[in-house]
Amino acid sequence: MTRPARVPEAGRGAEGDAAGPGRAAARPRIWAELLLLTLCYLAYSAVRNMVPTDHAAAAHRAYEILSLEYDLGLDVEYGLNRLFVTHEWLAVGANYFYATLHFVVTIAVMVWLYARHPARYATYRTLLFATTMIGLAGFWIFPLAPPRMLPGYVDTVIAFGTWGIYDSGPTASVSNQYAAMPSMHTAWSLWCAAAIIGIARRRWVMVVAALYPATTIVVIMGTANHFLLDAVGGAAALAGGLALTRGAFRIVALARPQDQSPAP
Repeated sequence: MTRPARVPEAGRGAEGDAAGPGRAAARPRIWAELLLLTLCYLAYSAVRNMVPTDHAAAAHRAYEILSLEYDLGLDVEYGLNRLFVTHEWLAVGANYFYATLHFVVTIAVMVWLYARHPARYATYRTLLFATTMIGLAGFWIFPLAPPRMLPGYVDTVIAFGTWGIYDSGPTASVSNQYAAMPSMHTAWSLWCAAAIIGIARRRWVMVVAALYPATTIVVIMGTANHFLLDAVGGAAALAGGLALTRGAFRIVALARPQDQSPAP
């Protein structure tokens, strides 16, 4: 007896995303995407390193953040930093987590979306770009010294001699030390979680995806790289990016001729 062919779910294309009945989603050209991603990253790095570097003003803002967190009962950074310093394995692991996964996981999710879910790729790629643009605006408007530059906090990269993505100290030049508000580690990790949870069907995958930003937030505070409110700022940047993305796709959809397929 011949087994009947599996009928695709209504409204889903060959790639498993909403691409219209019987039609596979159009995958963007790889070279155009690579060029776009490279140009955006170069622009991000350039603008980030152009953030004003007035250490006194940035440190003053850090104390204002601490004061606000104290009033709200949210000043947990110092306790986490002491916990990490007390346990070397925790600090070293967190240093490498902070320095690598920010890029590795984000790139991996981008590749996964492009290869497996092209109908969703453009939307999530645009969301990531919009979120990053808002983050750059925050860096410029509110240069902020990270906790590790304040007395009492320990820079875990220096303390344990591990590799990091910055040169510590107020005179560092490789990566601007005052581009801390909002936390893009938080924003990008939340973006990764949103993309995976929005598409994945296995519960354990969703749980792991949700744990990634939660762990990231603990790491950025334990290593004294960010305040808790920096993480809140990262979440706000993602929310703002979502609003911009929806607005952009709505404009594109309204401008598109009626006989063409709608925007994602």
